[in-house]
Amino acid sequence: MKKSRFRSSLALFTVLFCALTMLSSFRPAVEADDILGTWLTGSKKGHVQIYQQGNKYYGKIVWLKEPNDPATGAPKLDKNNPESGKQKQPLIGLVNLRDFTYAGNNVWEDGKIYDPENGKEYSCKMTLKNNNTLEVRGYIGFSFIGRTDVWTRVK
Repeated sequence: MKKSRFRSSLALFTVLFCALTMLSSFRPAVEADDILGTWLTGSKKGHVQIYQQGNKYYGKIVWLKEPNDPATGAPKLDKNNPESGKQKQPLIGLVNLRDFTYAGNNVWEDGKIYDPENGKEYSCKMTLKNNNTLEVRGYIGFSFIGRTDVWTRVK
């Protein structure tokens, strides 16, 4: 009798263990469009709206904590852009992410990110860590030579 009860308990434990293991490893599938929306940058100085155009993903600055130049009171411009013709372009509305493709496994890659604070463009990949956290990694050459910024979903 004791052996039978032990076997039943062991079988029940095995079934429960397997079920819990399967449930703990379950993660909803990420779709390519899960990145769409508005994101607060890591510096908390701006919001970037990520949108899709064709099969590529882009982002533009839609909000700045300090939208106006303190000296002039006029909207901040892309004054650090190396192209003189773009230096009078307002930062709000500026496309600073371009040409990303969804590679699967929560990663968007082969894109570029433009930093208006220094006027430089970098290769970039983005990783959706969860529905509200996006890691944005700008780099030169190889992705291990770069910087990661963590963005938070606004809406």
